[in-house]
This record gives sequence, C-alpha cells and structure tokens, in this order.
Amino acid sequence: MEKIWHDLYKAAKAVQKPREISERIYAGGVAAAIESTSGTIYTGVCVDTSCALGICAERNAIFHMITNGENEIKRVLAIMPDGRTGGPCGACREFMTQLMPGRYQSVEVMLDYEAEKIVKLGELTPEWWI
Repeated sequence: MEKIWHDLYKAAKAVQKPREISERIYAGGVAAAIESTSGTIYTGVCVDTSCALGICAERNAIFHMITNGENEIKRVLAIMPDGRTGGPCGACREFMTQLMPGRYQSVEVMLDYEAEKIVKLGELTPEWWI
C-alpha cells in the first residue's frame, strides 16, 4: 500500500475525537481525510445533529479543501466509529460527482484499510444520474 494511505489514516485518526458538543450535537464519530490533486491532505469530522443540519466527515473535509482554494480530489479515506474504514455514503458520492463531473471516476476510495482494499469512485458510482 502506498505511504499516502497511511498518512491519510493518521490524519483522519488525529481529528476523530468523538465528543458531545451540546445536548443536540455530537461530532467526530466518523473522521475523513482527503488528498487533493495538489497532494495536500484535508480532514473533517461528521457533525450529527437532532435535525438535518449535520454534515458527513467526507463532505466536511471537501469543504475544507474548497475553503483553501482547491477543487480536485485524488483520494478519500473515512474512519468509522468502530475504527475501521468504509466507503462514503450516497450524499458524499453525489457531492464528489458534482464537484468533478467527468473526472470523479478516478478518485480512489479506501474501503478497507486493514485488507488494503481500494476502489475507484467510478466503481461505486458507475452511472451518474446527470
């Protein structure tokens, strides 16, 4: 496995820190790290709320990337509450396809860090609706 995946894992793990923000908001159950095409790593955590105002860790990391002036993703890794990695949800996949239409298929996604299982976003989202 390439070293970048270890770096992404460490970056996500460093920010995970599950915690109650208030009686209505819980953060850090899931943490994500993305590598932009420039090679920069951006992180984010999920923010779960009592209503639909929360955000997934992957989109939080992507928003961090966009805030810093970038808009192309190369790799995505998310750590679930049980410490294992998993693929992005449908909303995160849709966001990535809208961010990079025509190019999203090549984004690498870590499905299982322990088994070193990496797939392309195009495999997870083969037929985009647009």
